[in-house]
Amino acid sequence: MISFVEGVVVEVGEGTVTVALGGVGLEVLAPSSTLARCEVGAPVRLRTQLVVRDEQPSLYGFHQDEQLLLFKRLLDVGGIGPKLALAVLSNLPVGLIVTAVANDDPGLLTSAPGVGKRTAERIVLELKGRLPTELVALGAEGSAAGIGGAGEDAVAALLALGYREGQVRGVVTELAAQDRNDPAEALIRKALARLR
Repeated sequence: MISFVEGVVVEVGEGTVTVALGGVGLEVLAPSSTLARCEVGAPVRLRTQLVVRDEQPSLYGFHQDEQLLLFKRLLDVGGIGPKLALAVLSNLPVGLIVTAVANDDPGLLTSAPGVGKRTAERIVLELKGRLPTELVALGAEGSAAGIGGAGEDAVAALLALGYREGQVRGVVTELAAQDRNDPAEALIRKALARLR
């Protein structure tokens, strides 16, 4: 197994980052939150999971241990492959996914591409009670923190622009957690950059 990849970012593409290490460039599939942290020429360390499907190996990388852990759990859900698991993690923060599972709220998950009502219900059903304590604690932390008034204003503005609530709420929650003092305008600007 390849536990992590550490090297220099050579290229950031659509859904992938190429990391140079020891004269080899590894293409790593990654969620959008990880790609947003990767800058060409900068050092990077990604936690990874090697997945072999139809004799085709693919390396998936994450900037947070929690993302990798949830990725592995999502792969255990019937009908969820690595591409769909990655799509879920690209569109929703870990805390929101864990909160959806803990609160039996599959509606929060349907904003990820490829996740319909039945798939979201299956994720909630199969992960309920099976998430590690560190993920459950992360979800509880996110629920308790909330997103505040500026966050709610940002969500309302983004909904008015036609974005879906689950996707918008996840992004705004993550951004609000990074900087609690951001006004609604800053959250909207950052969210739009991430949603495009």
